[in-house]
Amino acid sequence: MICESQKPLTSEQIAASVGTNASYIRKIIGLLKKEGIIESRRGIGGFTLKPKAEKLTLLQIYQAVNETQTPRIFDLHQNPSDECIVGRHIKPVLTDMFAEIEDAFSHSLAQKTLADCISLMRKRL
Repeated sequence: MICESQKPLTSEQIAASVGTNASYIRKIIGLLKKEGIIESRRGIGGFTLKPKAEKLTLLQIYQAVNETQTPRIFDLHQNPSDECIVGRHIKPVLTDMFAEIEDAFSHSLAQKTLADCISLMRKRL
């Protein structure tokens, strides 16, 4: 929305579109600003996209709003029973499997840009 707008958008305008409250949007905006993805200017209300949409990957956006370099899709139960054959072996098995899936997810996000998303939305119009 910020990328497609002709003028800077406020957190209230974005929140109305997303269907959430403006304070949550401001939290996300703060994370995106910290990573240099969006910017605001004194005297002008609202936010604009800093890099070109063609240069901004979905992985960069994901990492900014999740404050992590490696996407985490799955979470493992940390206390399985060692007395159970499944409990004793499930954590290392799933850890390896989940790491492989999360690596593929990261790679996929790195291959797609914000411009790709915008293009797909325009096709749906």
